[in-house]
Amino acid sequence: MYPNEEARKNPNRIAAVMGGSGRQLTYGQLDASANQLAHLFRDQGLVRHDHVAFFMENSLELIVACSAGERSGLYYSAIDAKFTAEEAAWIVNNSTARVVITTVALRPVAEELVKRCPQVERWLMVGLEQSEGPFESYTKVTETLPTSPQADERVGAYMAYTSGTTGRPKGIARELPDMAPSDPLPIMAFVAEIYRLHPGCVTLVPGPLHHMGGQAPASLTIRLGGTVVIMEHFDPQKYVELVDTYQVTNSLVVPTMMSRMLALPAEFKEKHTMASMETLLHGAAPCPTSVKQQMIDWVGPVVYEYYGATEGNGITFVDSGEALERPGTVGRAKVGEIVILDDDGNELPTGSIGQVWFRGRINYEYFDDEKKTAESRTPDAMLSTVGDIGFLDEDGYLFLTDRVAFTIVSGGVNIYPQEIENVLADHPDVADVAVIGVPNKDRGEEVKAIVQLRDGIDPDTYDSQILLDACEGRLAKFKRPRSIDYVDEVPRSSNGKLDKKGLRKKYWEGHATPLV
Repeated sequence: MYPNEEARKNPNRIAAVMGGSGRQLTYGQLDASANQLAHLFRDQGLVRHDHVAFFMENSLELIVACSAGERSGLYYSAIDAKFTAEEAAWIVNNSTARVVITTVALRPVAEELVKRCPQVERWLMVGLEQSEGPFESYTKVTETLPTSPQADERVGAYMAYTSGTTGRPKGIARELPDMAPSDPLPIMAFVAEIYRLHPGCVTLVPGPLHHMGGQAPASLTIRLGGTVVIMEHFDPQKYVELVDTYQVTNSLVVPTMMSRMLALPAEFKEKHTMASMETLLHGAAPCPTSVKQQMIDWVGPVVYEYYGATEGNGITFVDSGEALERPGTVGRAKVGEIVILDDDGNELPTGSIGQVWFRGRINYEYFDDEKKTAESRTPDAMLSTVGDIGFLDEDGYLFLTDRVAFTIVSGGVNIYPQEIENVLADHPDVADVAVIGVPNKDRGEEVKAIVQLRDGIDPDTYDSQILLDACEGRLAKFKRPRSIDYVDEVPRSSNGKLDKKGLRKKYWEGHATPLV
């Protein structure tokens, strides 16, 4: 998010705008404010490779904070604003952050963080008029600092954390190149190609900026002199209206967002075709084929999908035409080479289901975790895993069946929940669904579906046989759910991933299992 060139040429151009409040940040304001915060980091004694953390909601101040880290030679991490004190403290402590920036809205949790994170040297709080206790007023401490850049600026890097759906979040650390932040970064050109960004683009970010799905397109758009439209919270109708208001050209969404947009009234969708959209990219979670088909029917062949982990060790890509020709594929490799291995590390032939590995791009480590780093790659460091299960077709297109950790083992047979979820998600009565394994005395595990019905359908009177019948002809008998539970909302993380760890905990309490 280094905007100094655009700040010199077009200081009044809008760099970022909040979709809800309409607050705007020009390139000139962004550059000046980021310089002030960078001076604070330097005055605190932070040097290249040190760490800072931002526990903040989506905001213009978070954009500024990330830009300051990028020009200070620091590793900087943003933390999910919905995290509990325990969850947030894990990242603050694991990242060895010396300065933390938070907000008044998050003060109750931030006060607990202070107790849990004794190594933090400074706590800044956005929205605090006067310094109180351990929290300093962000505005008061930065407003008197120089707006000019430091003479010896070095590039910093965002240290993302994995979602932690199968364990503690892990920091993805890459070596910092010793270069000025204004120098072109080779990886930026490639990532911009994946996101299909271009100079002057208008990018709508509907998800959290702490996730790479929000962080990367926002940062790249600013480097390209475009405008970032940031949603405080995702709302399907507001999203569509923002596309029209700001003539949005690019956006990255997760499948549940598309599902909720598709559920909008037909007359609204007929009026709002999102005609300015050049690229509607989705990823981060599996997408039912019916959702993708309906989205393409609505907005046209501008729907693209990428698949890859936060680690960036491999990326696949698929456009609308390919997705319709091969329903369910996540595309062919753009980065790395896809290799499917069995449990013993042997390469499997085309069409065989196994663990998905990538060859050729291992340029990361899990921060302060040598064990997890070693487990993520083969001993010769030639291959690294993303923890998913799938297969390749004869043309090299990848199809996913599930996460390794989510596999249900029933009577010694592997069952992949995503396959079942895809079938149930296609039913018009289903708004969202998760499939998990629950205890079975005879078979070890059995299949349970947890379903969120569409608005207006009463789960208390709904006949589950309707959904069970929908599985006939599409799923083998042993794969079909033995039971269905209904919930008001299927739990997902802020980046759209199913919280299966949390769901399983309820059913496995008191049972011995490696899954929880």
